Amino acid sequence: MARGTVVSVALAVVLAAGFLLHPAAEAAGQKKPATAARREDIPYIRCQVCERIAREISTQVAKKEQALPLAKKVPEIDIIEIAENVCNLKKQEADWMLRIDIVEKGDKLELVEQDEEGHCNAECKTIERACQEVMGYADTDVAEFVYKKRPSVDQLVKFLCKDLSEACAMDPPPVPKDRVPGEPFAAKPSKDAEMERILKSMEVNILAVIIIA
Repeated sequence: MARGTVVSVALAVVLAAGFLLHPAAEAAGQKKPATAARREDIPYIRCQVCERIAREISTQVAKKEQALPLAKKVPEIDIIEIAENVCNLKKQEADWMLRIDIVEKGDKLELVEQDEEGHCNAECKTIERACQEVMGYADTDVAEFVYKKRPSVDQLVKFLCKDLSEACAMDPPPVPKDRVPGEPFAAKPSKDAEMERILKSMEVNILAVIIIA
């Protein structure tokens, strides 16, 4: 099959999968409500987000390592991929954000993990934005540190959140009393969550086919 044909078929599959994910909305000509990150909230959650990034990278690398034969290290390229994608909601590595609710507690905002994934609205996008600001261009530095040092979670938190980004260099400021509360956490139907995981997996496999072709 010619390369152009492979690319066309791959794109058609992705578009079809996207239609299946929200068929009713598409059929009615409706779109998901526009959501935007609340950048003003980022200073209050930056350190917590950074700590979550470190834990997620450690967890995801450990899972890959468990699938390898004994005494085998996870290839550095795989760790780089995790570090590059952990802040991108279009990638599976960032699915952790879908289970986080930003909760107001006194003059602080806290990231509270839920048992299931929720719809990605403003809070989800705010966490993604904070994640991207923390990581910046440090993904390769983080990946190299993890590959060479095999650090504990605490060591990775210190490296990323104090040495590289300074996200946890100081305590967050108090939340203004007149802050408009965020939206309540809305759990996503399990079938929608599963379909989104399938779609992301399909996109990864299709990209591999395109590269090989």
